[in-house]
Amino acid sequence: MSKSTPNNRIIHPKSPLTCEIAVIGSGPGGAITACLLAEAGRDVLLIEEGSYLPLKSCPPFSQTELEQKYRNGGLTAAFGKPKIQYVEGRCVGGGSEINSGLYHRTPPEILEEWQREFAVEALTEADLIPHFEACEQAVTVCKLPGKPPLASLKLHQGAISLGWQSLEIPRWFRYQEQTDLSATPRGTRQSMTETFIPRALNAGCQLLTNTRINLIRQQGKYWLLKGDYFLNDQQKEAVEIQAETLFICCGAIQTPDLLRRSGITHNIGNNLQMHPTVKVIAQFNEIVNSKDMGVPVHQVKEFAPKLSFGCSISSPPYLAVGMTDHPQYRQEVEQNWQQMAIYYAMITGSGRGSVRNIPGFRDPLVRYRLTQQDLKDLSEGLQKLSQLLFEAGAKILYPSISNFPRLTQPDDLKQIPEILPKSQTNLMTVHVMSSCPMGENLEKCAANSFGKVHGFNNLYISDASLLCTAPGVNPQGSIMAIARRNALKFLGKL
Repeated sequence: MSKSTPNNRIIHPKSPLTCEIAVIGSGPGGAITACLLAEAGRDVLLIEEGSYLPLKSCPPFSQTELEQKYRNGGLTAAFGKPKIQYVEGRCVGGGSEINSGLYHRTPPEILEEWQREFAVEALTEADLIPHFEACEQAVTVCKLPGKPPLASLKLHQGAISLGWQSLEIPRWFRYQEQTDLSATPRGTRQSMTETFIPRALNAGCQLLTNTRINLIRQQGKYWLLKGDYFLNDQQKEAVEIQAETLFICCGAIQTPDLLRRSGITHNIGNNLQMHPTVKVIAQFNEIVNSKDMGVPVHQVKEFAPKLSFGCSISSPPYLAVGMTDHPQYRQEVEQNWQQMAIYYAMITGSGRGSVRNIPGFRDPLVRYRLTQQDLKDLSEGLQKLSQLLFEAGAKILYPSISNFPRLTQPDDLKQIPEILPKSQTNLMTVHVMSSCPMGENLEKCAANSFGKVHGFNNLYISDASLLCTAPGVNPQGSIMAIARRNALKFLGKL
């Protein structure tokens, strides 16, 4: 028998484990799925490769957080020219534990595109509103109850001065009461470990952490999961799990990786999409940053969906990483980080990528091909963002282009090439999706309109993989609403 703690966490599992429903992956898709199924009285086992680490286990956006909660310490890349750095959470709660908490609903025109091109059923804006509203209430989506961070205000002020649309984006945060209305409000990100995971455990869901599922096989009416339970970094034990129904919620990279390793390949891992992002570090004369600044909340949507601008995490470790493109000015971060912040220009993009297994390697090969138009759009985004930052009072800009001069005045924007150089430009993204799109179009889709994998019984996907295309906004709101919709469909309650 496996040992189980009072809060339904399994330690030292003894094979075989059996359950009615297994959910692999505890990010937003998996956490909501496990929660709703458990609350409906189903026997649910939630499986997570990483550890259960509360938000308070480390300072947010710190080096320790990178080591504890990110896959490979945050060093993951989609190969191509140029390559694109991306990040994945690897802990209970997945990406919700490490992301910025900014929230958007899926734009209605995107939903219409998915219905038209992928034949997704029951996915109009009206269909999703009840799910958006329920998720927003569960994770306390709200705007700041006080003054935004100074770096965020710089972005907003520069946009307003240029006559561009700038919005405060709500976040899933619970804020403390404050008496000093001039101070930036303090609060707690309402991640999955703060919301849906406790609900799932209270409803009887069992949680198995530090367990990597390597292979799934259908045996009669059951799914057999084979994996490893990690006692520590060096020791592991084989584990087998038998489930009647299986939900795979490992994210847009790990879900297709597991399916393809298991021989399930139809439209799996062929349509990876993302929001390619170019960054620039802005240095001001005055203080705009502090160690407790957190996440800036403004985004500039004047040119959306083609281009979106925002302010990124700007803690000293992130500034130091960003300055690797300009190593001769590295000391500026040490001496003047409080006057510096990181800003980004994000495109929806027209490129596509793939996820493929490599025999003998744990991690998959991820590739992404930017189009020439993508590189033009990124250049336009970098130029417009830089124009905005100079308008906001920046004195020096450091674009994420290696061996490229820093910019010190608006005339320097002419140095930015019309098409960003493939060999020098360093891109990143925090949004990956669409590797197993949903819908009834069998030529394009891996799963049906509600996440059931085409051609298989009792096998479902519920994560960012299902999004048919890049939505042009932070995707977690879309992931949560669709996960809730699909779980209720499975329960016959939609």
